[in-house]
This record gives sequence, C-alpha cells and structure tokens, in this order.
Amino acid sequence: MSFLKNMFGSNEEKQSVSKVGWRQLTDLGQLNEIIDLSTEKPVLIFKHSTRCSISRMVLKQFENEFDLQDKVIPYYLDLLEFRNVSNEIASRFGVTHQSPQIILVKDGKAVYNASHESIDICKLVQFV
Repeated sequence: MSFLKNMFGSNEEKQSVSKVGWRQLTDLGQLNEIIDLSTEKPVLIFKHSTRCSISRMVLKQFENEFDLQDKVIPYYLDLLEFRNVSNEIASRFGVTHQSPQIILVKDGKAVYNASHESIDICKLVQFV
C-alpha cells in the first residue's frame, strides 16, 4: 500500500503542502456561498479526479505556478467523492463537465473555464 501511496500520493498530503490555500468544496450549499463571495472577489473552482494521473499532474503543475493568493478565493472539489456537487456546478454555471477543470466565477457567473492541458495560470490571470 505504501508503494501506491508514494506513487499516487494522498489528498491530505497535497492539501497540507499546497500554497494555494484550498477550501474544500463538499456540499451543494457551498455553491450559494461561492456565488455570494464572487460578488466581492473572483472564486476559482478546481475540479479534480483523484484517480486520474492526468488530473493529478495538472493539479500539481497548477499549484506550483499559482500566485493568485490575494486575487481569488480557491475551492477544490474531489469530483469522485462529491459527484453531485460537480453535476450541480455544470448545471448552475453552464459549463460542460470536465476533469481536471478550473472554473472562475465572478458576480455569480462563470466567466472562464478550462480543462486538461488548457489549464494555465497565465490565461486565468486575464479573467481575474
């Protein structure tokens, strides 16, 4: 088991060493909170599949390049564990479900989203 843990890591480890300061997105009610918060500061949602090596690679790259600590409120969604929240995000914000995926919410609306290799901090900054 430790071989797999070393190879794939665990969510707890990624969360504790990340400089992003993720807020865990685990409940449908938090989507109302995100909409409210987005009127004051853009909210970033990162949808991640914990079983996908591509998603893990993109998350790690994103975290390494992240420098928007004071400019966005970052939320992290484990979409395998909270698929109902992921589905509601797609419905509420009018974005097609992808994984990995980032969605930037401003004034209650998704103003930018990207998935897979299109997830890029430089592109995201243009919409913040």
